[in-house]
Amino acid sequence: MSKLLESYAAGRWYTAPDEGTPLLSAVDSSEVARISATGLDLSEMVTYAREVGGPALAKLTFHERAAALKALALTLMAGKDEFYALSTSTGATKRDSGVDIDGGFGTLLSYASKARRELPNDTVYLDGAFEQLGKKGTFLGQHVYTSRRGVAVQINAFNFPVWGFLEKLAPAFIAGVPSIVKPASQSAYLTELVFRRIIESGLLPEGSVQLLSGSARGLLDHLGGQDSVAFTGSADTAATLRAHPNVVGEGVHFNAEADSLNASILGSDVEPGSEEFDLYVKQLVTEMTVKAGQKCTAIRRAFVPTALMDDVIAAAEARLSRVVVGAPDAEGVTMGALASLEQRDEVLKSLRGLTKTAQIVVGDPENFEVVGADKATGAFLPPILLRSDDKDATEPHDIEAFGPVSTVIGYESTDEVIELAARGKGSLVASLVTCDSALARDIVLGLAPFHGRVLVLNRDDAKESTGHGSPLPVLVHGGPGRAGGGEELGGIRGILHHMQRTAVQATPDILTAVGNKWVTGSQRNDDGIHPFRKNLAQLRIGDTIVGGPRQVTLADIDHFAEFTGDTFYAHTDPEAAAANPLFGGIVAHGYLVVSLAAGLFVEPNPGPVLANFGVDNLRFLTPVKADDSLTVTLTAKLITPRSSADYGEVRWDAVVVNQDGDPAATYDVLTLVAKGENA
Repeated sequence: MSKLLESYAAGRWYTAPDEGTPLLSAVDSSEVARISATGLDLSEMVTYAREVGGPALAKLTFHERAAALKALALTLMAGKDEFYALSTSTGATKRDSGVDIDGGFGTLLSYASKARRELPNDTVYLDGAFEQLGKKGTFLGQHVYTSRRGVAVQINAFNFPVWGFLEKLAPAFIAGVPSIVKPASQSAYLTELVFRRIIESGLLPEGSVQLLSGSARGLLDHLGGQDSVAFTGSADTAATLRAHPNVVGEGVHFNAEADSLNASILGSDVEPGSEEFDLYVKQLVTEMTVKAGQKCTAIRRAFVPTALMDDVIAAAEARLSRVVVGAPDAEGVTMGALASLEQRDEVLKSLRGLTKTAQIVVGDPENFEVVGADKATGAFLPPILLRSDDKDATEPHDIEAFGPVSTVIGYESTDEVIELAARGKGSLVASLVTCDSALARDIVLGLAPFHGRVLVLNRDDAKESTGHGSPLPVLVHGGPGRAGGGEELGGIRGILHHMQRTAVQATPDILTAVGNKWVTGSQRNDDGIHPFRKNLAQLRIGDTIVGGPRQVTLADIDHFAEFTGDTFYAHTDPEAAAANPLFGGIVAHGYLVVSLAAGLFVEPNPGPVLANFGVDNLRFLTPVKADDSLTVTLTAKLITPRSSADYGEVRWDAVVVNQDGDPAATYDVLTLVAKGENA
């Protein structure tokens, strides 16, 4: 008997007491492993995640979690050869395995990088600026995101045993929420191997990740309002889970990503023989053959101008004729097997439904060659392209053959192709191949309400484009309607999905303490030591320096205009400036005001401040005229140590006022400051 897959629960590996269910190779139906979760205490897993994993993650900042993910990704990448070797049993070629395995590790790295760049080195994330709720500024509101005190349960599909769980794990982990990973049984042996290496690495806090190998029946019974479920799979199963009493009555957060009838549109401006025509056909064939078409983002409906249907089919046939089906590790094979014989039979069943109104024009599901394997025991199918000429047919828009199958459908106008695409009732992705910007706008805006992502492809972005079927960590992955109505990934959005947004109403001082970021109206600290003389270990939020006053003269304005070449009339032509209703006379350049302010707050000697690397949110509010006097107040607003460097970032609040106290300019100054001890 082959190996019985184990679960990792409550800090230990668990082996079921029974023999389990056989998991067969997609290539030859030999037994790869067995799977069972009999006797596993699901309640204990949930409790362990909440009581051990959650508190362990809560001790880490966003940056520390990101550093752990980066280290994990690099460790897994270094040992990926064994994952590739086992991946062949799922029917995956080397190219397919790269999409799944390297794609998963790349997602970890992407989230680690984005979290370090865009999140604070803290456990709280502030959503936007504060809101002034009272006239005097003593009562403010601020939206904050904090980690939920629950568990993120992920229930995955069979087609991506590595990427599928890592793309869900990454945002939850950064958000500070522990995960329970439930892989689809058919390919769970690859998930278990990768997960085993994760645990062996010791890089993630105990309890932050657990693995359920086998049935998840009853798991949702233990979930509540702090918990979430992320499901990938069929729309029918998603509907069943969505109706669970704890989802309906207890407020379990539920996210579904279901298979959909994704569309690719050939623009009406494209002609046969053009680069765009070739791009369209190449992309169509790629999406039919990568992972043997078993991608939730694969092209199921290929919309082309009716007059070009024959050309597109002929060009696709020429490319598809070069596809070699067979054992993934056999020489020359370019498309492997479907995940299982059962999956192959499901595709054939769907194909029978599609052929009620469409005809097969490329490929023969009964007559095809297989290299290096026996098609009687392996889950093989050739790429199959159909043609639908019946505009009233519902089958192409209702039936998905989850394999190497796509249907070419003709259209006559922009409005018609938008309407045809919408018949899919919501999809994960659509693509459009065109060079016509006006046409692209019309179709993109027409597609957007029905799709989670839209790719516009042409010769200008083709070399950098990741293609129709590639979800990206920084963009949302999901879609409305039939596609499940959920979102995953999306960079910071994916992280915030696992956090609770709360409106906090309080005084400026309280909001400063809660958010670890200085808020206007909060106390300032001027202890007589210039803040630029303090390293990160010494600097505190609210540390302040006041500089000025400094009188602005007409000679200053003239010199700045001559020196910079900025001779805009408001600074150089008294008569024209006087006629300007906003100024009523010569005014100082805005950048002169900022430059003079810097001279008022800068401490010139070498010290902890290493560099100024930018200015954010600059606004010029009150015109500065000759003989006005300027005073600047600079306050330490946000302090962010960098975990991988001996310095950190400090954001300073800068307010420049005139002699009447009217604000002339407001902005944030960004500096790099040495850490010092204990920072």
